[in-house]
Amino acid sequence: MKRVVVKVGSAVLTQDDSVALERMQALVDFIVELKKSNEVILVSSGAVAAGYTKLQLDRSVLKNKQALASIGQPVLMHKYSTKFENQNIIISQVLVTAANFNKSEEIQRIKDTIDTLLSNGVIPIVNENDATATEELVVGDNDQLSAYITKHTDSDMLIILSDIDAYYDDDPHKNKDANVLKVVNSIDECALEKDATPHGSFATGGIVTKLKAANYLLASDIDMFLASGFDLSDVKSYMIDANHKGGTLFTKGNI
Repeated sequence: MKRVVVKVGSAVLTQDDSVALERMQALVDFIVELKKSNEVILVSSGAVAAGYTKLQLDRSVLKNKQALASIGQPVLMHKYSTKFENQNIIISQVLVTAANFNKSEEIQRIKDTIDTLLSNGVIPIVNENDATATEELVVGDNDQLSAYITKHTDSDMLIILSDIDAYYDDDPHKNKDANVLKVVNSIDECALEKDATPHGSFATGGIVTKLKAANYLLASDIDMFLASGFDLSDVKSYMIDANHKGGTLFTKGNI
């Protein structure tokens, strides 16, 4: 049985400053299907957006953003819990900070906890502890966090579900003739040095943070699959039916 990390971004989980419940349900249904033949860890954004539904604070101020994350974490987890409970699946919350990845003993504790949860059929839902993380200790975005979790839990691959449906040979927003790169074995250094261009008021990433996550994992021979979180047909086709129709696979292997 493989171990898979699924990361879903804020752009997918939020709509009109609220949690996108239909897309969350589609995500849960996919994970339930994936769990039949894989161990699954979920890295979920959306806490700040969930908090904003309860209290409208200026998100550009760090202390406000941390307060919104504090409000939103239990809201988000309650929504997940309810949806997974309908499938008789237990979930758990695992909050981490960048500092946890700087010490081998803390990395091991995270892995031990997640190992125990997975061995008991529980789905760990991981997020950065935004409410207490200092600016110096913030991982930066959940793309990077999911890559760290994938590597340090000995997972076999990372799936990133985003408003970006694949990696293209040019910016598809500017060039209608841009082509999807279905398989990528290495990432050009220039692409990694570009500025992040997140979409949506709650997003912190963009294609650059996803490329950095992929590059980090490729260095350890771990695969990453990037696909749309709005339409899950590509990730379902690849992961459930073993048919690579859309999305991008980052891999060192031969395909």
